[in-house]
Formats: sequence, C-alpha cells, structure tokens
Amino acid sequence: MGGISGDVLLRLGAKSPYILMGQWWRLVTAIFLHAGLMHIGLNLWCLFDLGPEVESLFSTAKFIVFYLVAGVAGFVLSLWWSPFGMSVGASGAILGLIGILIGASFHHGHLGKEYRGQLWRWVIYIAIFGLLFPVDNAAHFGGLIAGLLLGYLVPEGEAETRASQNLWSTLAVLSVVIIAGSFALMALQLGQPAR
Repeated sequence: MGGISGDVLLRLGAKSPYILMGQWWRLVTAIFLHAGLMHIGLNLWCLFDLGPEVESLFSTAKFIVFYLVAGVAGFVLSLWWSPFGMSVGASGAILGLIGILIGASFHHGHLGKEYRGQLWRWVIYIAIFGLLFPVDNAAHFGGLIAGLLLGYLVPEGEAETRASQNLWSTLAVLSVVIIAGSFALMALQLGQPAR
C-alpha cells in the first residue's frame, strides 16, 4: 500500500537516534511523516473524526498547541523507550486528542462518564491493534498521557480574558513556527551526505 523506504523516512525526519545528536526537530517532523497509504489513511480517518470535536470543545488555537504537544510527547516517550528505533506517524498526536477528550469528560458529570467509556474503548482497540502490528506503542502512550493532562487541566472553550486569548494565540503561532522551522531544518540537512 505505497510503503516508503526507511532510508527515505530517515532522510525526511523520522524519529531516530539522531535526535540524541542534536536533531531535535525530528520530534516534530516525525509527526507529519507516514510509512505508507494505509498508515496515513488510518490516521487521517481518526483525525477527521476527533479533531473537530477537540477544536469545537476548546478552540482552534488550543487545538494547534495540543496537537503539537501530544505528538512531541509521544515521540519523547518513544525515544526514551526505544532510543535506537525509528518511527513516524501522527498516532501519538491522535491518541493525545483522545486523551484530551477523556480528560475534559471528567468535568461533565454523568454525560462525561458515558462519553469517557466510549473513548476508552477507542484506546483499547488501538492498544489491541498495537499488539498485533508493528507500531510505536510508546508514542501512543506518551501522546495519550499528554492529552489526558491537557484535557483535564486546560479550561474548555475560548479564553475568557484578553490576556488569556493573547497567550493561546501566541502559543498557536509559536507552534506553527516550530513546525515550519523543523521542516526547514530537515530540508537543510537533505543537502548533506547521509550519515
């Protein structure tokens, strides 16, 4: 299904031991790389299903920050768990979105409890999938933990004060700059000999 060679993914910014050699930007670029059509298709399906829920519950600015934080947290745990492994994909960020919704559900009483049960079923299905196929379970778990914390701790909805709105807008712009900068750093290393 359109599998992409590991060497190509490595050159384009996959999570790899090079992070430990100063290529921190791989924690970001790896979120946006996928190993093939099936991989990106499954992640897009989940993103289209969960993304609008998180965005409407919180805000566009918070969604951008959450997605990046959960994705990076996933690859940080993956790097700790398997420092010499290579990995790509948005699954950590996707699990982060599920975690955000689970965390937020604790603020909604009985309705939240029912919804939380449905979301935990998603987590269980993804965990079973992770046992049957070679996926980065540590990245999934790291994204989920980050999402649970964000969803529980960050207030829902648009920011209520002007200062809070400015903060979230600044964090969203900074997140976009980090993503763009990470890909710029990846592009700069493309011209260098492969290590």
